[in-house]
Amino acid sequence: MTTFSTIETLALKLPENQRAVLAARILDSLPALFQENDEGLAEAKKRDAELDRCPALALSLEEFDAKIHGRRAQ
Repeated sequence: MTTFSTIETLALKLPENQRAVLAARILDSLPALFQENDEGLAEAKKRDAELDRCPALALSLEEFDAKIHGRRAQ
């Protein structure tokens, strides 16, 4: 039987976009209690839908880090 640790290790080795899809599918599988009443999840789902409509909005981790570091320098 596959253990949580094995699944986690394999999942973290996936490319970034595949990890994001997997994470979204796992979140979608949770009971409504964790989806409908959580503002953070609602925001994440809204942004996920925006990225589905316009993938050009996505930032790589490097681009995101550069934006964060740029704000700190100001």
